[in-house]
Amino acid sequence: MADLLFSDSYLAAVYDLWHPREVRDDFDFYLPRIMQADAVLDVGCGTGMMLAEARDAGHEGRLCGLDPGAGMIALARRRADVEWIESDLPGAGFDREFELAVMTGHAFQALVSDEEIDETLASLHRALVPGGCFAFETRNPAVRVWENWHPRNATEIAGPNGGPVRIETRITAPFDGNTLGFVHDFTGEDDALPLASESRLRFLDMETIAARLFRAGFSVDEVYGDWDGSKLLPTSPEIIVIAVAS
Repeated sequence: MADLLFSDSYLAAVYDLWHPREVRDDFDFYLPRIMQADAVLDVGCGTGMMLAEARDAGHEGRLCGLDPGAGMIALARRRADVEWIESDLPGAGFDREFELAVMTGHAFQALVSDEEIDETLASLHRALVPGGCFAFETRNPAVRVWENWHPRNATEIAGPNGGPVRIETRITAPFDGNTLGFVHDFTGEDDALPLASESRLRFLDMETIAARLFRAGFSVDEVYGDWDGSKLLPTSPEIIVIAVAS
């Protein structure tokens, strides 16, 4: 089941205002790859900003966005020139249909259990044509970014109706070597608030990622540590992977 942040229509609109295009360095990394592929699947597409931008930039092939969050897909469907599906990946049943699949916004970390990871990777392999690519990122666990997830680091944005929305993050289940539990608290003057969205994320190192990709039929082609294309180091904020389906 999708987190409330993704299933609730109000919070889905908040998400894009909280993560506007001008701060999304991941878009600049993924979009050139999307533009070079004839058929693209965006897994965990959110409100569809990336695929919409690709279409606006002149992509003429198949663009398909997939997300289990009803609130996110409802907003994405404002664009009729992109295919949108409300589902998780295993439920979509794709079969050798895409040259490229992407998972952005750290969506890969929402796969918490070993079983979820393996099932999703197997479904990705089935969805891609032989030689197709899977591009995604996960936060580097060595950096321990969650140590900054504290109410004292709250942020405030202008919400969907123009009023202020305050967003606080608090840890509810400390990192246990694999997963971390936390809550986003949203408060403000809007009638929809307050709201709280509970989440749990998985943190994997590169060695574990490579092993799971290999078992699913992928080979690792490229690895980066940040959106500028720099190499992966222990201090890199991201683990960005381009894998190829056999």
